[in-house]
Amino acid sequence: MGAVIAVFNQKGGVGKTTTVINLAVALSRDKHRVLVVDLDPQANTTSGLGLEKITEGGVYSFVLGEEAPFVERSPNLDVIPSSADVAGLEVELSGVEGWQSYLHRALEEYREDYDYVFIDCPPSLGILSLMALATSDYVLIPVQTEYYALEGLGQLSGSIALVQESFNPNLKILGVLLTMSDGRNKLTREVTHQVREYFGDYVFQAVIPRSVKLAEAPSFGKSILEYDRLNKGSFAYKKAAKELVKRRLADG
Repeated sequence: MGAVIAVFNQKGGVGKTTTVINLAVALSRDKHRVLVVDLDPQANTTSGLGLEKITEGGVYSFVLGEEAPFVERSPNLDVIPSSADVAGLEVELSGVEGWQSYLHRALEEYREDYDYVFIDCPPSLGILSLMALATSDYVLIPVQTEYYALEGLGQLSGSIALVQESFNPNLKILGVLLTMSDGRNKLTREVTHQVREYFGDYVFQAVIPRSVKLAEAPSFGKSILEYDRLNKGSFAYKKAAKELVKRRLADG
């Protein structure tokens, strides 16, 4: 049974989409079967993996049980693309009883086909993100190593606790991944220290560096592993992928 991992932070600009893209590609290259579910109406993960943004269907239809629009992106890596109409799900499902289980039901029959299922969540705690967290076994939290990241840590922990109490008592934190790090910067070092103090062993040893190539790779529809395999971001995400596997195996 594949592990379902929601990549979530209600703060935007933390490297969430970059993390989904690069972990998915890294794991698929290590022969793990991976599915990416792009649940963000901006569809940045869809385009960042080199797929065309669609005008309708995709994950919208999938959540509503209409079809299974899987796209084979590369060996061992499939994607359910997003589209602008996904934003309408927030309204359509808001008054529907049991809305939090829609994605869970849609994914259930496919989980055995994959080792890892990544759900890219919108940068907000709306119905889409709550539905993703209610569906997932784990949540992976990218945290940018800048001052304002610290302000949202308490709120972020509270949001996860709320989901655990209300919808998904089995949801676990798989880890916190520090992103956009610049070790030469004193503030970065201070934030890194405080995040490690706050989350303890949940924080990945792998740290994702700030890199121009890493930031621009999705605009070419590629992961950093494909765009510049010798870039420091490529090595960092490969290390993070291996650590993710170890953490999942340690959890049983």
